[in-house]
Amino acid sequence: MAFGALALHPQLLSRLSTLNFIQPTDIQAQAIPVILSGKDVMAGAQTGTGKTAAFCLPILHQLLSQQALSQHHHQQTNDTASDKRVSGLILTPTRELAQQVHQNLSLLIGDSAISAALLYGGVSTQAQKAQLTAGVDIIVATPGRLLDLLRQRATSLSAVDYFVIDEADRMLDMGFRDEIIEVLKRLPKQRQTLLFSATLDDRVFSFSKRLLTQAKVIEAHARNQTAVTVTERVYNVDAKRKCDLLCRLIQAEQWQQVLIFSRTKQDADLLVKQMSQRGVKVAAFHADLSQSVRDQVLTDFKAEQLTALVATDVAARGIDISQLNVVVNMELPFKLEDYVHRIGRTGRAGQTGHAITLLSVDDEPLLVKLEAYLDKRLPQQWYPGFEPDLTQIAPVTRKTKKGSLKQQARQKALAQSKKR
Repeated sequence: MAFGALALHPQLLSRLSTLNFIQPTDIQAQAIPVILSGKDVMAGAQTGTGKTAAFCLPILHQLLSQQALSQHHHQQTNDTASDKRVSGLILTPTRELAQQVHQNLSLLIGDSAISAALLYGGVSTQAQKAQLTAGVDIIVATPGRLLDLLRQRATSLSAVDYFVIDEADRMLDMGFRDEIIEVLKRLPKQRQTLLFSATLDDRVFSFSKRLLTQAKVIEAHARNQTAVTVTERVYNVDAKRKCDLLCRLIQAEQWQQVLIFSRTKQDADLLVKQMSQRGVKVAAFHADLSQSVRDQVLTDFKAEQLTALVATDVAARGIDISQLNVVVNMELPFKLEDYVHRIGRTGRAGQTGHAITLLSVDDEPLLVKLEAYLDKRLPQQWYPGFEPDLTQIAPVTRKTKKGSLKQQARQKALAQSKKR
């Protein structure tokens, strides 16, 4: 199927052709007709599936069609075009994601008369206020900064027709529930709401009830599934030798760009220090760094001036690197969904990717839970010269007994299958 079959505005079709976008992705083909029909949508789609265009294209289609109508009306009545009012609002959890969505949106807008503002914290409000005063059609924002500007009356959401929540699961993970409810109070009751989430879990479903009306559920992938083009490897290694094994792998497999996940900011900083001492070009990427430092680190990483980036789950959600071949888990995440998010960063757009997990004894209880959640076994192996010390035993508590873990995982899987 080509984009032409989706009945989009001619200006958009010509823009897509200029950008050399010929065929819609799975999520675009499924979501665009439903959004154009005016229904609320709840879509399960991971980063890398083309979801940004899936919600931006129909919104731009509606705005271009409305502009053509209002221009015709103004010509007939000889009055001048009224002030622009905000018609579309796209909320994202992180600054990086907001920048990425705004960038994609700007590409699709091209030289049309539609304008979009980008609002996020960590930078001065002056330029953002000036943009809003000049009038914009679409706002792409993080919740905190948007609310700041709304409280200062820098803009109004009273005319919003299209409200998008991107990465809804991450919004909830990061504690933005109250902020979203606060934004909701300022939106008109009559609007179209589109919710996109990498995982459609119980929390997202129950939260969506406050936002959506008779929504159409669209899933661009099976739930809890990791990308098919990703090969997963688990190396058993002692905790204190993880950094050495990682540096050996980078060297032996000649990885150009590797994204490494660490549970905490402190662990990330420590790992960067240890890897730097071993001669690896590496930088940390987490919420304690200023926006300008994060931007610079990302630029250096994309330009391959850095081999490795050590990130926390929260910070990494906004990273979009299309050619990323390797993701490494220094330890398994406590949230099982985060494993899916992490390894979903590689093997995108049909390319093969590698997801490596360094598993020490204390991670074994989490592996049991993860395998039940993914409904598959992750093959474990030893790396020559880094064989684990088998005299070490996993810390067993009442919660981490194998039977108890399997029981917990089974209950979770059962609860999810009832939702389907």
